[in-house]
Amino acid sequence: MKPLVTTARILVGALFIFSGLVKLNDPMGFGFKLEDYFAADVLNLPFLTPYALGLAIFIVTIEIVLGVMLLIGLKVRFTLYALLAMIVFFTFLTFYSAYYNKVTDCGCFGDAIPLTPWQSFTKDVILLVLIVFLIVYRHLIQPIASSAVLISITAASALISLFTARHVLRHLPFIDFRPYAVGKSIVEGMKTAEELGLESPKYLTIYTLRHSDGKIVEVNSDDYIAERWWEKEDWEIVTDKTRSVKVKDGYEPPIHDFKLMLGDMDITDEVLSADKVLLVVMYDIHKSDFRNFTRINQLAEYAESKGAKVFGLTGSSSTDFEPIRHEVQAAFPWATCDMTTLKTMVRSNPGLMVLERGTVKAMFSHWDTPSPQKAENMGLF
Repeated sequence: MKPLVTTARILVGALFIFSGLVKLNDPMGFGFKLEDYFAADVLNLPFLTPYALGLAIFIVTIEIVLGVMLLIGLKVRFTLYALLAMIVFFTFLTFYSAYYNKVTDCGCFGDAIPLTPWQSFTKDVILLVLIVFLIVYRHLIQPIASSAVLISITAASALISLFTARHVLRHLPFIDFRPYAVGKSIVEGMKTAEELGLESPKYLTIYTLRHSDGKIVEVNSDDYIAERWWEKEDWEIVTDKTRSVKVKDGYEPPIHDFKLMLGDMDITDEVLSADKVLLVVMYDIHKSDFRNFTRINQLAEYAESKGAKVFGLTGSSSTDFEPIRHEVQAAFPWATCDMTTLKTMVRSNPGLMVLERGTVKAMFSHWDTPSPQKAENMGLF
């Protein structure tokens, strides 16, 4: 039995550490995922939204620390019950996401390994079984060193996790798995399945129909048309229960909703076709840090002097943005874009992105805004 316990112990501990490390690479992205769960139409916990990033860092740190504690054998009973509590919570979230189709990617492994809700739920059920197995046979789990050494290892793992989170938040993820990573072409990422000669996914609309006698039925859009349900008397569509479901997988472009509007003018093609473009991205001006805008403006002036186009991008409305124009003192024009798209583009608020004919050439946190001299040495413009 002990070999099975050891195997399960290694699998569970390693998976929790791996899951935590992947999310620790991009805690802001995991924070955005928690915001999705806190939304009114999901768990309806909007009061937790302001704390999403802090909770994200706390959760990933706990994942890593508990994984380490299990592997080294520290406080086995406490560790296993803490892991059980976490996996029960995660299993509930993934089941809720899968059954109600609310959050289509749980964020378990960040952008590195996207999982469907049902895949995430299956993974959590397997982990749940393994943890219960370990609880039953916890007497077979022995520490690998003295208590002092184990406590030191655990404390070090916690401190390293917190330091790493701070570093990534101040700068950018160590490894970028997003479709806007340096070297990726936004133009190519926007191409549809038809443009690439690939098969696209198939979706069906599921209508909930109510009869005058109170009977409820669900009908997909193909059957709705084939059986001419709209002609049947005493049946009406319950609009708030109408939903769309994927019935066949296919290629979906990784980049969508990349549409830049300068007032009433769509400048998307202009930006993607330009030789050099500097984009200053602030997905939400209410959460932006303006302390480095002097350096950003200096870089913008240098880029323009070299013939590059410069645009600011924000997901905030023009009404919200106007009051901060004077504060940022930016001479370049500001366009609007979908806020979720901007959150995905760069994990900094503000952040900077340099494009070369639609391909991402460089990306910076506002803390790392290069000086004109450094930008010249890097050959950015």
